[in-house]
Amino acid sequence: MSAKKILIIEDDQRIAQLLTRGLTNKGFEIEVAYNGTLGLRRAESIDFDLIILDINLPEMNGFEVCKSIRSFKPNLPILMLTAMSEIEDKIEGFEAGADDYIVKPFDFRELYHRVVVALRHNNPEPESVGNVVKIADLEIFLDSKLVKRAGNEIRLTAREYDFLLFLVRNQGRIISKPEIATNVWDIHFDTGTNVIEVYINILRRKIDKGFEPKLIHTRPGLGYMIRESA
Repeated sequence: MSAKKILIIEDDQRIAQLLTRGLTNKGFEIEVAYNGTLGLRRAESIDFDLIILDINLPEMNGFEVCKSIRSFKPNLPILMLTAMSEIEDKIEGFEAGADDYIVKPFDFRELYHRVVVALRHNNPEPESVGNVVKIADLEIFLDSKLVKRAGNEIRLTAREYDFLLFLVRNQGRIISKPEIATNVWDIHFDTGTNVIEVYINILRRKIDKGFEPKLIHTRPGLGYMIRESA
């Protein structure tokens, strides 16, 4: 089996070299682009398995690069790696199409684990053709990963899709943050992160905004659930 190919778009040569060395040692084939424009061109011309993307880049920032890549490779895993740690930055990153968001400084072991998880989620086990999961007027077509609400197609990233599917498959049950982290991110829950809240906010905007009834509900101190009534 050929090595998985990863594109690193990062203008800090020290970090790019660190990632290249560490991921090469893990068996990946690495290419580096030191500005956003070059990174986008490489993503267009070469079939990479995953992209690690900085935000503060010369010529074209990471948000713009991510949106552009999503327009022609909607299922390609993209991990944002950046020093921008504000909640607004994370929301903008996820809404641009990122599958994960890692804040600098970072531990290489965690980054490597998230790379492995992202690649795994991008190669799921095949589902039965025609299999559909439903709640109210929300439909998830497992064969095509198409999501519709009231007949309207809703575009989700791979991680948003996984999160929504996990909620729907557990509809009517309160799901804790540690359970979500284990089943959707395949990691132990870190009490210092707000990534789950960020994704809940994004799903609410995509799934519930403009529709009735509201399906996604918060149970303070307990977790989240999806059901037809509050």
